[in-house]
Amino acid sequence: MKNQQMICDLETGVCGVSEEEELQVIDFNQPKKTVNLYYVTDPICSHCWAIEPVLGRFVEQYGHYFNFKAVMGGLLEKWHDGPIDPANGIFKPADVAPHWREVGEFSRMPIDGSLMIDNPVQSSFPPSRVFKVIQQKYDDELALKFLRRMREELFAFNQNISEESVLIDIVNKLGLDGEAIVNEAERGNGNKLLNEDFALTRSLGARGFPTIIMVNEENKGVKIVGGRPFEYYVEGLKQILGEEDIQPKQQPSLAKLLPKEKLLFSKEIEVMYDLEQSEVQAFVDKELAEDSYQVREILGEVYITHNE
Repeated sequence: MKNQQMICDLETGVCGVSEEEELQVIDFNQPKKTVNLYYVTDPICSHCWAIEPVLGRFVEQYGHYFNFKAVMGGLLEKWHDGPIDPANGIFKPADVAPHWREVGEFSRMPIDGSLMIDNPVQSSFPPSRVFKVIQQKYDDELALKFLRRMREELFAFNQNISEESVLIDIVNKLGLDGEAIVNEAERGNGNKLLNEDFALTRSLGARGFPTIIMVNEENKGVKIVGGRPFEYYVEGLKQILGEEDIQPKQQPSLAKLLPKEKLLFSKEIEVMYDLEQSEVQAFVDKELAEDSYQVREILGEVYITHNE
């Protein structure tokens, strides 16, 4: 026993013989983030909701190579008599519902959409302004959590995120003062911050959502428009870095990912861990402690939530 190296494992809490080499040379240098990734989006963009699984994995595995920044693009200021999105047959709020349902069924990121008939979102600007205030007052990470919660409430749970009461509730659940932040967004500098994003969107040449633009230190960029497979984003990153041999991080364990995300749909788990839909339940049961999560279903899709 005296010649064996004993260690207590930080993750498992189990103590035993170490299998690591006694002497290791470690390089603590992290790759310098020389790429800025701009994600031009909007809270009510259904195709942005559809790419959550792929974008989530890309950020988890390759985010150490780039600085991620979400930019609000301004999809809907208000409804009017003219066409809003004639290419998709959208002239009035009720036209959105079948389009959203189609996107949800194709992507398997569930979208109800019936509120666009009963209680339609009148503008995507109010939630966008709240996003910008949180981003400015706190940081990108918290703003992105807000964006994710908004989309869950809108698409899956059919809540009208253009209403102040809904926005206040979402912000409160992030541990912030929802009333103060929503008030600042509407009556403070929210509009100024949002207009700055609109100017950035124009300067980046983005004309639709989602658009991802990666820019290197030589100010050369790669633009990826619309939902694309995971490999497209990896290839774009390789091109802008000028490197073929970029090293992804290991996907985080589900036991680490779920507490951070709070809610994951089956499709997100499938994409993150290269699983078939039929394999998800067994994987979840194996990876998570029984009392740490709940399995639920909405619109025919399974999702899991973290027990606080």
